[in-house]
Amino acid sequence: MMKKICFLLFLVLGVMSMTSRAAVSFNIESLEQDNSAPSIAMIENTLHVSGANGQTLQVYNVAGICILNFKVDGMDKRFDLPLPKGVYIVKIGKIVRKISVK
Repeated sequence: MMKKICFLLFLVLGVMSMTSRAAVSFNIESLEQDNSAPSIAMIENTLHVSGANGQTLQVYNVAGICILNFKVDGMDKRFDLPLPKGVYIVKIGKIVRKISVK
């Protein structure tokens, strides 16, 4: 009698675990590259920005303080940054990049 109860218990647990495994679904989101995002490049002391017409460009120091603020008024702009050597954060809209001034 005890063997039958144990057998039924293992059978029920086995069936329950199979149904829970079968019910698992995977949500895979495709990551699409946003080609309309602004491009940011630092060449010597000049910041080259393209694709950010009409947006605001902000430069932060590593402490998080906004030290420069520009309005980008063209699709391809260059900004001479009078910054001392160091690492800075550039933000244009939702795009954030780290730059290094040498």
